[in-house]
Amino acid sequence: MNILGLVGSPRRKSNTDLLVSAILDGASKNKHATEKVYLYNFKIEPCIDCKACKKGTYQCILKDSMAKLYPKLEKADVIVFGTPLYWYGPSAMMKLLVDRLRPYTASKRMKGKKVVLVVPSEEGADACNLTVGMFNSSCKYLEMNLMSVLLPKASERAEVKTQPQTLKEAFTIGKHIK
Repeated sequence: MNILGLVGSPRRKSNTDLLVSAILDGASKNKHATEKVYLYNFKIEPCIDCKACKKGTYQCILKDSMAKLYPKLEKADVIVFGTPLYWYGPSAMMKLLVDRLRPYTASKRMKGKKVVLVVPSEEGADACNLTVGMFNSSCKYLEMNLMSVLLPKASERAEVKTQPQTLKEAFTIGKHIK
């Protein structure tokens, strides 16, 4: 099984990155192939609503880093979306990526894929309702299965390192991916 971890935080080795890593580490214990991608290393343009992706070869016409990310998304059986909570939504980079999943609405190439959502935030789980709702609706629209959600309270740099139970929960989520 191929598991792709998407880190939508500009901070490396901090909460979102550490939690996605823990999930991938748990998954690798079951011999799953894992890959982690830092979205801030890519140039992702906003969707321009041209609708070219909804016909023909179902390809986006924009020429940016999504050309490198689309094959990774298609190869993955499970996608881990990791984003800090910014103004009660995902980070801008994560939102850009989600907006650019539009070719899959017509092609159905995401159908049946499993999704794990990780959203560390300053205020905790209750503040994440809108973000979880957005991902839940997006997964349903793309016919993907949102299988697990982790919403720890953590906003200071690498704060989850002081929360062994949270890291263990992330590891366990990964270990139970089937």
